[in-house]
Amino acid sequence: MFIKRIGIDLGTTYTLVHLPKRGIIINEPSVVAISLIDKKILAVGNEAKDMLGRTPDTIVAIKPLKDGVIADYHTTEAMLRYFINKALGGMRLFRPEVMVAVPAGITSTERRAVIDATIAAGARAAYIIKEPIAAAIGADIPIGSASGHMIIDIGGGTAEMAVISLGGVVTSTSVRIGGNKFDAAIQEFIRRKYNLAIGERTAEEIKINIGSALYLEDKLTMEIRGRDMITGLPRSIIVNSDDVTEALQNELEAIINAAKRVLQDTPPELAADIMDKGMVLSGGSSLLRNIDQLLSRTTDVPAYVADDALLCVVKGTGIALENLDSYKRSIFASK
Repeated sequence: MFIKRIGIDLGTTYTLVHLPKRGIIINEPSVVAISLIDKKILAVGNEAKDMLGRTPDTIVAIKPLKDGVIADYHTTEAMLRYFINKALGGMRLFRPEVMVAVPAGITSTERRAVIDATIAAGARAAYIIKEPIAAAIGADIPIGSASGHMIIDIGGGTAEMAVISLGGVVTSTSVRIGGNKFDAAIQEFIRRKYNLAIGERTAEEIKINIGSALYLEDKLTMEIRGRDMITGLPRSIIVNSDDVTEALQNELEAIINAAKRVLQDTPPELAADIMDKGMVLSGGSSLLRNIDQLLSRTTDVPAYVADDALLCVVKGTGIALENLDSYKRSIFASK
């Protein structure tokens, strides 16, 4: 009764934490600021993100996860400890049980690293749930039914797609493309077209404010500032939504091809179910304008974005943790 349970969506860009009966209580960037002098953790989450691109030589702000997996073990452990302590607060007698959502395509070594880091961060037991399963549960898809459901979860580091039936993954794939690759593509495009160097945060703002997966009839525009590549001086320019659409072509094509591969590998009966119900999109990067229409046009399968797309994975992780016995088969089958 006293054992606390925590659901964590350990994302490349954001980490979200869910507590049973309380819902989502933390939604902060997966960023850690470290002092290079004594290797001390100076800030985690929102505070550390504010330091990105603005630190002196003695401080480094890093993202310990890359493409959905742990790139820096010790920093990830410190970040997990910070989020677990923040979620549970004050004094506690018992160590919590923690369930972490991870990409479907990770290797057994990468999975082991997540479990080890979670236990080292203060968990009594660590469970792993695959992101497509968690996203499907969070999007209110009845994953236990004898019917095919396709979920496409596009996060900061990976795009995961899976066909789920009877609580298990029938076919799935994972491509290491997500919001971070979108941002990098926008940075590169602006540099090439306008000779202007911009930072990660500016690229992310461009994507959110005017980004679209399809060319828009009524173009959106935005003023941005950066460093002129020729003079080295600050300069501001106006960019429009067509620039973003053009910049993202290769990344979007890779996601479309991955979705097509999953559909091609899907048994005919389940493919018929998916044609009926459509593909469900979740994850922060599925909020890019018209990405559902682009997938629908290129695959001839209806697609729509789930309600609260950004929160589907952490919601599903929380629901699975609250109903561990009901979802045990899905979770342990997905190991």
